[in-house]
Amino acid sequence: MSSLLVSRLITLSAPAPIKVLRGWLGRSRERAALARLDDRLLSDIGLDRAHAEAEASRPFWQE
Repeated sequence: MSSLLVSRLITLSAPAPIKVLRGWLGRSRERAALARLDDRLLSDIGLDRAHAEAEASRPFWQE
């Protein structure tokens, strides 16, 4: 069985857990990207370093 087919079967059989895992992965990536922004870019999006670090340090499972 190909990995694509297995992946599709897993997605069909357990959509809620997969959705949760994808959300966690996305949140983790977004927080890592936020941590890499410099102060000028943070200012452009209306954040300061303290708020960005606080958000970036939150666990991936917390919204």
